[in-house]
Amino acid sequence: MLRRNTHPLGLTRAAAVLLGAVALAACGGDGGDAGSGGAGGAGATGGPGATGGPGATGGPGATGGPGATGGPGATTGPGGGTDTTVSTGASPDTTVSTGASPATTGTGGSASCPGGVDITPPSGNPFAGGRLFVDPEYVAKVESSIAMVTDEALIAKMRKVQEIPTAFWLDRIAAVERLPGHLDKALELQNQLCEPVIPVVVVYDLPNRDCFAEASNGELHLNENGTERYRNEFILPIKEILAARPNQRIILIIEPDSLPNIATNLGGKRCDQETADSYEANVAFALKELNMPHVYQYIDAAHSGWLGWEDNQKKGAEIFARVIKAAGSPASVRGFATNVANYTLLRYSEGEESYDQQDNPCYGEFDYVNAMGRALEAEGLGDKHFIIDTSRNGVGGIRGDWGYWCNNIGAGMGERPKANPGGATRLDAFYWVKPPGDSDGVGQPDQPRYDLFCGKEDADTRAPQAGAWFHEYFVECVKNANPPL
Repeated sequence: MLRRNTHPLGLTRAAAVLLGAVALAACGGDGGDAGSGGAGGAGATGGPGATGGPGATGGPGATGGPGATGGPGATTGPGGGTDTTVSTGASPDTTVSTGASPATTGTGGSASCPGGVDITPPSGNPFAGGRLFVDPEYVAKVESSIAMVTDEALIAKMRKVQEIPTAFWLDRIAAVERLPGHLDKALELQNQLCEPVIPVVVVYDLPNRDCFAEASNGELHLNENGTERYRNEFILPIKEILAARPNQRIILIIEPDSLPNIATNLGGKRCDQETADSYEANVAFALKELNMPHVYQYIDAAHSGWLGWEDNQKKGAEIFARVIKAAGSPASVRGFATNVANYTLLRYSEGEESYDQQDNPCYGEFDYVNAMGRALEAEGLGDKHFIIDTSRNGVGGIRGDWGYWCNNIGAGMGERPKANPGGATRLDAFYWVKPPGDSDGVGQPDQPRYDLFCGKEDADTRAPQAGAWFHEYFVECVKNANPPL
């Protein structure tokens, strides 16, 4: 989960005017257009030794919805889908589609598409030239909230949310058994429509996961054969499932909050050298094993409030380059995902946030994507692209500290998923990686896996365990959506 980072350098720098010039060099650049985003994320500051910051992940639960975290725990059953195809008009080259449709079988053509479906993305962007799949399980969770309200205007907005694609989270080994059904529903729809229907899946179960978090601890531990289980019971079964579906375009988000923790939190809490080494080795293993022509991988790259400082950009880019090289530089690694399960705005207006930005030159995700792109280019990765999670970043000014990442009161849904939104260089898409309504972490200190950040003054302390459905929070995110629903 994306957490708070305390940047020691930022706290001691005094030459503000000179630093302003450095900041522009580090994080300025193309501002582009596109909508404003939303609120902050973890890592108020991110410097060496800082804390990292959760917010990225999904809770346990059969539903795999990311909440702040993952970890074993109660499950939620798969939800039903709808029989309709819905286009929200989010982007000229991307539409979204809901789940169920008349069943077809196989991975190739169907009776209605005898020649098969060309899943090749235009210009290499896997979010473009197809329909983003709407997770039927998320539709069902939203339906459970609809049943709890009577305001017709609010219900109408919730119905719109049911048309918006969100990622399907694999946050524990048991969740993998639900993956074939999820992909098959997308394939059924693809065979009905004779155009690509694109599911997005989060791979999130590293041993010693989220080593600087409490709410998002996972089920696997290095001292309990965690690496062997991760590889043999998690990654390799996912590989087998994906390999059996070569005629589907599938997007993967790889291990939120893992590699950024190495950049800023090494030596803190459970982030020891053994954990850091295992993160690199296991992420490299995942990238290598899941490298297939029809699969597009985006590695988690934190957010502007975590790796936005120039020294952190450099450390992060070095780690990313090292891991990609260790994996054999897989062709399917398209790029990086930022702001996963976080609240950071796309761009900030002067005075929009009251907290100390500690000389961070990246004031929003557009700045950060441009800056990290340059840092990656220096490491020989100048061809990589980005996506930004805009699921809950529609509202700014809701936190007293950049590092507050857990169920922030006043949050609103942000820009809708769309391909090629502009605003930053090599930006493939806005996408809702974190399903709005899934809790970031439990808000009561007497409960297991309680994290202090989930009890901060800006956190909604009614929250259930990470990944569980938080109806009241979902309602507020709907009401505060920006752009409005």
